[in-house]
Order: sequence, then C-alpha cells, then structure tokens
Amino acid sequence: MHALSAPSWLWLPIVLWAALAQTARNAAQRSLVAQAGTLGATLARFLYGIPFAALWVAALHLLPATAAPLPPFGPAYSGWLLLGALGQLAATAFLLSAMKERNFVVGVAYSKTDALQVALFGSVFLRELPGGWTLVAIALATAGVVMLSLPQKAGAVEGGAWTGRAAWFGLASGAGFALSAIGYRGAALQLPDTSAWLAGAWGVLLAQTLQTVLLGGWLVLRSPQSLRATVTAWRISTLAGATGALASIGWFTAFALTTAANVRTLGMVEVVFSYLVSRRLLREKLARAEQRGLALVVAGLLALGLQR
Repeated sequence: MHALSAPSWLWLPIVLWAALAQTARNAAQRSLVAQAGTLGATLARFLYGIPFAALWVAALHLLPATAAPLPPFGPAYSGWLLLGALGQLAATAFLLSAMKERNFVVGVAYSKTDALQVALFGSVFLRELPGGWTLVAIALATAGVVMLSLPQKAGAVEGGAWTGRAAWFGLASGAGFALSAIGYRGAALQLPDTSAWLAGAWGVLLAQTLQTVLLGGWLVLRSPQSLRATVTAWRISTLAGATGALASIGWFTAFALTTAANVRTLGMVEVVFSYLVSRRLLREKLARAEQRGLALVVAGLLALGLQR
C-alpha cells in the first residue's frame, strides 16, 4: 500500500484521535510532575511509550493487510527524523523556560504560533505551499488559541511583556514544535512506497528511542532522582507512556498522509479539549473572551475542512 493511497480524508479522524489521546497524556503527565519533575515526566512519556510503539510496529508487520518488509531507511530519513526529535525536545525546553517567567502565559500564547511557523517552514524546506483555506484556518485558529491563553482580567499582562523573555522563549518553543512537525513530515516523505501506518509506527518508535537516550542521558548526569521517581511511580508513568504513544502514532501517521500545516492546524483542537477538560469540569459560564477564542478556533477548523 502506498503511503498516499489512503482516502484523502483519513487524516482528519486520525488527528482528532491524536488530539484526544494527547489530552489524556497531558492529564497523566500533570499528576506525575509533582513526583518526578517536569523533565522526569517528559522522559516517562518517551521511555514508557517505547513498548507500546514497538508492539504497534510488530502488529503491523504481522497483520496480513499491512505486512511489509522493513522500510528502506536511509541518511535522508535519519536526518529528517533527527530534526523532528531534537526540535520536539528543544520546544519543550523553551516552553518550560517561558513558563518560569513572571508573564509565562504570554510565552505559552506565543508558542501557539507553531502552526503559522509550520506553514512557513513547510513552504521553505518541503515546498508544500498551504492553500488559501488552510491559511485562513491557521490565522483564525491561532488567534483563537492566543485569546484562550491570555488572562481574562484586563491589564493582567503588561504591554512590555509581549517583547520580554517569556515572549521570546514562547516564539522559540513554537519554532521548535514547527521544526519538529517538518522533520517528521520530511521523514515520512522519504518512504514513498511504505504505507502511512508503517511509516508512522516506525517514526514513533525510532524518535521516542532517540529522545529517551538523549533526555535520559541528561537526567542521569544532572537529575538522577527524577529517573528514580519515574520508576517509583511506574503506574502513572505507564499511563503517560501509553497515551503518549497512542497520540504520537496518530500524529506520525497523519504526517504521512497530508502536509504538516494541515496536521498542526487541525491539531489545535487539542487546546479546546484540554481547556474544557481541565478548566470547565464544573458548570461555569465561559467568559466572553473565552467564548470568542473558542469560536475562532472552531471557525478555523471548519475553514480547514472547506479546503477539501
């Protein structure tokens, strides 16, 4: 099965599934941070996700419908995958730096510009020019996400904060996530005769193994207690790894089916899922600014659907 022979719409439900799984993963990681620290919780996502990714790879190779020989990995594939893995790690580090700043919410808002940066980097590095409706969707959804990220009290963020360290860290985080998406999409494009399922599965397994080695090595040297904490809290670590692997499998498979700009734009629905789950479990009325932000995100996602 050719990577691009799947139905043209298949990436839509796959991305929605990935966003839901990532919301669950974030919830698991949040409860792990108190025990293992932020980097320890991040490592658990990669380390404990490897067995699940390996099982998915094995299952795909054994199932008659997807059975195929080992994909022809080459230097170009390795280079793109390395870009994706390093970009994801750098993005996480910059986002943590932004959140340490006083006006961390501004940094988080700026990190949500990754869809805009994906469109730019995708045009430059992959020659994938986003269509008109995709650009409209990116603009609307990004504006909505930024509105959701900002504090609701007027004057809560000083004007100077928008040019401060938090903002720069946030932009750098968005760039890291954008380069990560481009790297994973570029890696998938190096396997044109491999099914999207296998390309995605192998991408997750190899990327998470690399990230485990890099981040795990750093923690061995700088914070061994974080490693011990992930072992002690193995139940929640396993949950974070399992849901993280499910999310990553969805993202990587989608990257093999459509452009990185499409995937990252629709992926913004995760913000809506997370926002509603984490902050609106009680029957509270949304503030007007929050309502406008959610409306813009939804409008952007609808615009993305119109490109078909």
